[in-house]
Parts: sequence; C-alpha cells; structure tokens
Amino acid sequence: MVVTSASATETVEAVFRIESARIIAGVARIVRDVGIAEELAQDALVAALEQWPESGVPDRPGAWLMATAKHRAIDLVRRKETYARKLAEVGRALEDVGPPPEPVGADDIDDDLLRLIFTACHPVLSTEARVALTLRLLGGLTTEEIARAFLAPEPTVAQRIVRAKRALAKAGVPFEVPGAADRAARVASVLEVIYLIFNEGYSATAGDDLVRPALCEDALRLARVLAGLMPEEPEVHGLAALLELQASRIAARTGPDGEPVLLADQNRHKWNRMLILRGVESLRRAGHGPYSVQAAIAACHARAVRYEDTDWTAIAALYGRLMALTPSPVVELNRAVAVSMAEGPAAGLKLVDALAEGPALKGYHLLPSVRGDLLERLGRGDEARAEFERAASLTRNARERGLLLERAARAVSDPG
Repeated sequence: MVVTSASATETVEAVFRIESARIIAGVARIVRDVGIAEELAQDALVAALEQWPESGVPDRPGAWLMATAKHRAIDLVRRKETYARKLAEVGRALEDVGPPPEPVGADDIDDDLLRLIFTACHPVLSTEARVALTLRLLGGLTTEEIARAFLAPEPTVAQRIVRAKRALAKAGVPFEVPGAADRAARVASVLEVIYLIFNEGYSATAGDDLVRPALCEDALRLARVLAGLMPEEPEVHGLAALLELQASRIAARTGPDGEPVLLADQNRHKWNRMLILRGVESLRRAGHGPYSVQAAIAACHARAVRYEDTDWTAIAALYGRLMALTPSPVVELNRAVAVSMAEGPAAGLKLVDALAEGPALKGYHLLPSVRGDLLERLGRGDEARAEFERAASLTRNARERGLLLERAARAVSDPG
C-alpha cells in the first residue's frame, strides 16, 4: 500500500520512538559500541523515511527497522575487520546474511535490552552522563527533549552524551550483563538512574512546572522493562512498586492552573487506582532494600482512604528502617515529618532542629519548609513565616516558591 509522504513520516517517527531502544540494543550486540549502534539505528530510520512513502509501510515496521539496522551493522563489521575473524565473534549464523525480514527471537532482544541498560548506566560515567545517555538510548528522547526536561543548555547535554559514548568506548566497557560478582553494584547504578529520572519529573528542581509527567512516564516504563528482564531481583520490583505508587498521585498533585496541592489537600479520587494495584502487586515481589522500604511507605499512603486515616506510626517506623539501610539527612527529615504526625509537632520539631544544627541541609529548601509547617502547627506564626520565606528564597522551582510565599503570608501566631 502506497501512503503519503507525511503519513509515512509520522509512522516512521512513531515506530522508531517505540522501537529505538531494542534496535540500538540488537545492533550493539554486533558492533559492541553503543555510539556506533545508535548511528546505525539512525541510518535505518533514514532508509525508512526514503523508502516507505514509495513502497508502503511494512506489516511489521519495527521488524523492518531492526533488520535494516542489523544488516548495515554486519556490513560495517565485515568492512572493518577480516571476514573470518569477525564471523567467529558474532556467530556462524551471520554467514551469507541477506536482508532478513524479521529480527531475532524476542528473548534475544530482551537480553540485548538488558545489556544496553547496564552499559548506559555503567559506573565509569558520571551520574549526569548516565541519566542523559539512558534517556537518549532507552527513553528515545532527543537531545533537545532531554535539555528541556532538565532545564540545561542543549549544547551541554549534547556534549554530555557524546562524551559518555566516548568514555564507554575508551574504557572498553563490554556490552554485557555483569557477572554475579559485579551485578549488585551495577544494578544499584541502574536503579539510581531510573529513580533520579522519575524524581525530576515528580518534583522538578527548577523551572515553572512542579511536575513533568513525561519524565515520570519514561522512568516508569524503564522500571517496568527492567522488572520484566530481571524478575528474580527483589529490589528491581521494589523500585517498580515505588514508581507505580508515586505515579498514581500525579494527577492530584497540581491544581487547575498548575499550582501545587499538598498531600493533605489532595483529592484522592484522582489517584490512579490501576497504578496503585500494579504497585501493590510489585511490592509483593519486592525485598527489604531501600526502594522496597520506600515503596512500603508509599503503599501506606495509598491505603489511606482519607488523609486522617494515614498510619503515621507505621510510616515513621519504616523511615527508621530506611535510615538504618541508607543513613541520610533527607531521610531523617522525612522521618521527622512522620514522627510529627504520629507523636505531635513538638516531637518532630526536635528532630528537625537537630538537623538544622548540621551543615548537610544548609541550602535545602525543604528543611525550613518543614520547620515552618511544624512551627505553624505549634502556633508560632511569626517564626513559621520567616522559615517559609527562607524556604522560598532557596527553591529554584517557581511553583514551590509561590506556595511557600502564600503560606508565609497566611502564617498567624497563636495569641495564647
């Protein structure tokens, strides 16, 4: 069937966005270089843009793109090294390869995806580089989209991605899933990257929007893929559960004009019940690691029909367990909030004041924000106002700043 040029272009771009990670992963297994693999995948995209308007869209467009990219990868291998030597590396099955109509089996593609995830999140790269490369290779985002999502200059992000590919090639990072001895550390790196991507979408550090749902969706998709590829890893399911449960609240976190809505004021009918059910199911397969504990905390919130029904004692205990696993002043700040709800604002303020005495959270806007909330609940409005104003001066997110200044304006001292 012959289609219009515009229709074919839209189809190519849509299919490539969905299939690009699998195509890059399949090609990287042949060329052993993610940078070259991405270039060959782009070549297949160009071929589709040239051919599909005349020949029509194939019945299985993703398979066509995969086959085209792999065929070009094999040609490249044959050109760069001796025919016999490279055939031994990539397998005798590639001998006398014609343009195959279908990709290799689904299981092999899944294995390749897992290799790509571990390669993009290799510890040889900085955290910023891992995030950018993961969104590029596995999220299918353009450099412009990544730059916009993280409010970074596009040239900076482009250089970050280029340097990441070069660093992987220079370090000779193998395109493989690490062995058992190294897997724990590498899995931790992969989970951290997905978690950071989601968090930036869930509560943007800067800019005019509190939430960037597209980033949350990308991270959630990656977590689901990883859980499917590594079903025996409990902490992978822990992260998947956490992101499902957190994502369930996104629609209720902002008002009609994008203004933040605090947890206590959220319309829980807007919480996505399907995501909550998925999260609870993933939690059953989770373990006892940090992401699993955070998922258990999120599940406590999800189970509460009303804010007043929240089991804050259980949440405070879970934050205590999280502190034992990953000691952090941010975790302790969250524990202080839970303690304040379970035991009263004075108990929480005691913990927050101890944190305020140290340097770790000196520039962290949520410390004075939490302290302002506790002071307001204690009737110390003048002090609360000062804390909210200080928090507003520290945040780089315009929506958060507006909310904090509103709370400062409303803070009233108890005359008694």
